Amino acid sequence: MLTSDHDTGEATVHGQVAPGFEGVRDAFEQVVRDQPLPTGQQLAVHHDGERVVDLWAGPGVEADTVTGVFSISKGAAYIVVALLVQDGVLDLDRTVASYWPEYGQAGKEGTTLRQLLAHQAGAIGVEEHLTIEELADEAVIAARLAPHAPYWTPGTGFGYHGLTISALLCEVVRRATGRSLQDWWEQRVRRPRGIGFYLGLPEELDSLYLDVAPAVPGPDDEVPPQPGKLEAIAFSRSHMPDLSVFPNFPLTRALGQGSAGGVASARGAAAAYAAVIGVLDGSPALLDPDTTEEFTRIHSEGTDLVGQAESRFALGFQVLDNRYAALGPDAFGHGGAAGAMAFAAPSDRLAYAYIRSRFALGDSADKENTLMIDAMLSAVRGGR
Repeated sequence: MLTSDHDTGEATVHGQVAPGFEGVRDAFEQVVRDQPLPTGQQLAVHHDGERVVDLWAGPGVEADTVTGVFSISKGAAYIVVALLVQDGVLDLDRTVASYWPEYGQAGKEGTTLRQLLAHQAGAIGVEEHLTIEELADEAVIAARLAPHAPYWTPGTGFGYHGLTISALLCEVVRRATGRSLQDWWEQRVRRPRGIGFYLGLPEELDSLYLDVAPAVPGPDDEVPPQPGKLEAIAFSRSHMPDLSVFPNFPLTRALGQGSAGGVASARGAAAAYAAVIGVLDGSPALLDPDTTEEFTRIHSEGTDLVGQAESRFALGFQVLDNRYAALGPDAFGHGGAAGAMAFAAPSDRLAYAYIRSRFALGDSADKENTLMIDAMLSAVRGGR
């Protein structure tokens, strides 16, 4: 590995890259230079069993600093569910109510676990919206959603369950196994492999946490949806107009809400996906090829009923080749609200994570990730 402590003129970039990956370091340095305000940033990449990129920059950021990763948390939830399906504990085509009888009411009786994972269930929130305290606790979310009617007939369309999907999955997991999704993550994935990606940050590690900062409002920012629209319901806008506060709320990171309450470093998020596809330090892949194929093929595609934009989902995971053109069709993972991204690219034997502690404006984070992903793929496919 090549040590990389470079002063970009705005912030010093620390860390290392393997020979052949200097272009990724250059791309990361450009991203750091282009930040309009101080921002903590980390980038980690695994390739063929080796961590080949390990970089960080920004105030208060070290290699193992963790911050709120918002919907990157969902990836951890989906990994747990995939493992339990692989083990035969959960069946994708059984109804949610067969595991959790209280859910089988108000038009949700026939909703399958497959439909839930594909964001087809319509259980995006409640009319009066959920408070931050309620959103931090998945047991509370599940209890509020169980008697509530879906916002569309399950299976007839799809819409992003941005703050509720993990609570629904967690209740299924708890009913089926007697253990929480967070406990499965800790015991089956995080702890055995020493991964710095937490669904429930231990109090003794809270000193590693870096608060998420909001983006500076500007004239081109999207106007938040008004309460009553599906997006407002899905993101509880009346109680949480600024999503950046959510992981900074101590109860959120203590309980590890798996839709948006996880905390991680880039090292941790990249290692999680490396573990899934078997490129983490020689450890066997967590998921076998059949399970990976099932969970990463497209199940929902078209206009998202919540966001009213073209979108697509596998079983929970985002399929990313339409977002980052250089990736292959088997790349899967999940982005986070502040602009972070974590994924695996099995055909390239890669796992990638970029974490930022300040919300990005507009599409700037997609441009940042595109720059770094293109450099990474050039290094790998160029035959280093």
